[in-house]
Order: sequence, then structure tokens, then C-alpha cells
Amino acid sequence: MLDLLITHATLPDGRHDMSIAVQGGRIVEVSPGLVASAHEVIDAAGQLLSPPFCDPHFHMDATLSYGLPRVNQSGTLLEGIALWGELKPLLTEEALVERALAYCDWAVAKGLLAIRSHVDTSDASLLPVRAMLEVKRRVAPYLDLQLVAFPQDGVLRTPGGLDNLNRALDLGVDVVGGIPHFERTMQDGAASVKLLCELAAARGLMVDMHCDESDDPLSRHIETLAYEAQRLGLRGRVNGSHLTSMHSMDNYYVSKLIPLIAEAGVSAVANPLINITLQGRHDSYPKRRGMTRVPELLAAGVTVAFGHDCVMDPWYSLGSGDMLEVAHMGLHVAQMTSQAGMRQCFEAVTTNAARVMQLPDYGIEAGKAASFVLLQARDPIEALRLRPARLKVWRRGVLLAESAPVVSELNLPGRPALTSFQR
Repeated sequence: MLDLLITHATLPDGRHDMSIAVQGGRIVEVSPGLVASAHEVIDAAGQLLSPPFCDPHFHMDATLSYGLPRVNQSGTLLEGIALWGELKPLLTEEALVERALAYCDWAVAKGLLAIRSHVDTSDASLLPVRAMLEVKRRVAPYLDLQLVAFPQDGVLRTPGGLDNLNRALDLGVDVVGGIPHFERTMQDGAASVKLLCELAAARGLMVDMHCDESDDPLSRHIETLAYEAQRLGLRGRVNGSHLTSMHSMDNYYVSKLIPLIAEAGVSAVANPLINITLQGRHDSYPKRRGMTRVPELLAAGVTVAFGHDCVMDPWYSLGSGDMLEVAHMGLHVAQMTSQAGMRQCFEAVTTNAARVMQLPDYGIEAGKAASFVLLQARDPIEALRLRPARLKVWRRGVLLAESAPVVSELNLPGRPALTSFQR
């Protein structure tokens, strides 16, 4: 007898009336119209069953700290960085852990079961690192948390920056990070990319760098990152995050750059909510939006995902852990409103995000972990439109969260008594 049988589900690839059989926390069969005995049978009633949402770019050490010690009045990136510097001396491990755990509660409720979080290594105490490692340990039963050693103040610019980063990796941080555009000079930025990629190669780790997060069309660190990935044989293990300067680069240079990124096997993560909020701040009109060239990167075969980046922290006062909100903004800013484009945006917070994170057990197919989300939507496009209720969230066959369907009662003459906003 099966542990769980889900029937009449729609899958993101368009297959309808599908059954998913679960035994021992794993998917044992995916087929249409399966009839079998099970301890629990869930009728999906044609609603969308998706693999879990994944966030490949977040800052969990800063989340839910909005207003501490003050509010970012300008809403700019640089004031946010300065504000984080003011907050760091006031941080405690207990408060960091509690805020992060609260955010993970939100994430699970939204069907977000895998997060890659950049953790500040600039301070010699490594307080945020130790706190996030404790969070990783505590959420392991219900959420995959990858940690990136992130030298927020620049690995070369910060006294002891490289030593701090190495110690973070020794403690168990998973990925090598960097922020080359925040180093003192363009040359130092390029040197930091080379240094950190060599470190990752020596340790056998992945790389994920904040890269060219500016409006400067001459910022070239993604070019260096792609070159180093290819030189060191890191294909498939390197990601460039933000890449907002590409929004401002001339088309001739980009026509050379994007094939280099694809050839090197480097992925890209855009952060739509934050990129359009923080970029273009020196413009009057026309005003740049700042998000990288998502459709062009996808067309070249680059794996592109969307990250949330921030939720209620020094850089961004909004957010709720809903990756559909992120994808919804991404499709608008990138003008990806074709049927194929909208589906690509859904993939940017599911399958592509999982690929960036190299999650080995991801997807709705036989043999994979029985982790998925039942949404109150009939297909990915409707999910993007509604950002609907997560009716049920499972991880490895265990039900973690459930929500009631969203239904509004109406009192209109001659009209139905209820609406769920689905056509």
C-alpha cells in the first residue's frame, strides 16, 4: 500500500489528470489515471502540482531586521550597506537565529523549500556565519539551506577579509562568494574574482558572486568571472548574481559577453524586486530599470533564475517569501509576457533555480524526493497571475503546511455566490 497518492493533478509541463504515487518519502510513479491503494489519497481536482519553489539568492542574516537601528530613508543600495554596517555591532546570535527561523516559517508556508543565502563574512567574529550555520542545522528537517561566504565589504578591501572567508568555509559554509564591484578599484575587483575562483577550485566548491551590481556600463566583472570559470574548469559550478550593469551596456559588447557566459557554463540570477528598486537612482528620465538581460541570456542557453534577495531588511522594506511575487515582477520588467516567456519565469523560481543550486533530488518524476506544492491554480501562468494559496506543501512525503482555498463570498443580484478568481 502506498503512503500517498495524489490524483487528477496538472503538472507545470502541461500534463493533465496525472497521478503521483509516493512511498517512503519518494515518488515511485507518475502516470495518468493511476489506481492504487494508499493510506492517503488527495484529489488535486485539476489544480497545479509543482516542485517546490527555490530561492537561489537571499540574505537571511539580514532578513526581518527592517527598522534596526533605523529605516533606510533614501531606499538606496549604498545607504543600505551603510545601515548594515551600523547594525552589525548590535547583532546577537540569538536574534539572528530567531529572525531567520521566522522567515523560514514564512518560506515553508509559501512552498519555498530551498534557499541559497549569502552570509556576511566581513567581521572577524563571524557572528552571522555561526548563527546561519545554526539555522541550517535546525531547518534541515524541512528546508534545504545553502550558505555562501559573502565578504560584504570586499574580500581585499576588508582587513583580514580573505582569512575570515576561509574560516567561514572551514566552519561548513557551502559556497564561495564575492563582491568585486565593491572593491576599491576595477583592478582589485578583477583580482578578487581570480583569487576567489582559485580558492573554490582548490576546495572543490561552487562560486556565487554579486557581480556588477551597478548602473556602470563599463563594469566588467562578469566577463572576468566567466573567464576564470572556464580557465579553472568550473563549468556548471559558477553563478553570477545581479549583473545589473548589463542593463546599461551597449549592444555590441553584450553580443560578445553573453556567448562568453554561455560558453563558460556560468549561470545568472536576477533579483527583480530589488534590482528595479535600487538601480537607476541617479537617473531622471528616461529612468533605467536595472534588471539584467534575462530573455537574451535565456536565448543563448544560459541558465537564468530569479532570487528574492531581501525581505524587510536594510535594503528592502517589503516582501513575504513568495517566489511567485518575484517571478511576477520579473516577467513584467523583462517584458516576458508571451506564453513561453511566462512559463520561463515560472521555471526561474523552480527548475532553473534548483539547477543553479545543484539540487540533486529535485523534480516530479519517479525516483525523486516526494517534495511538491499544490497550488490553487490550473497552470503556471494562472499561478503567476494570482500568486495563489499553497493548498498543501510536502517535503519528502511529509505534509509541512496547508492553506484554505481563497474564495470570496458575493452578494450580487443574478450572479454566483462565490468566486475564486479562476476563469
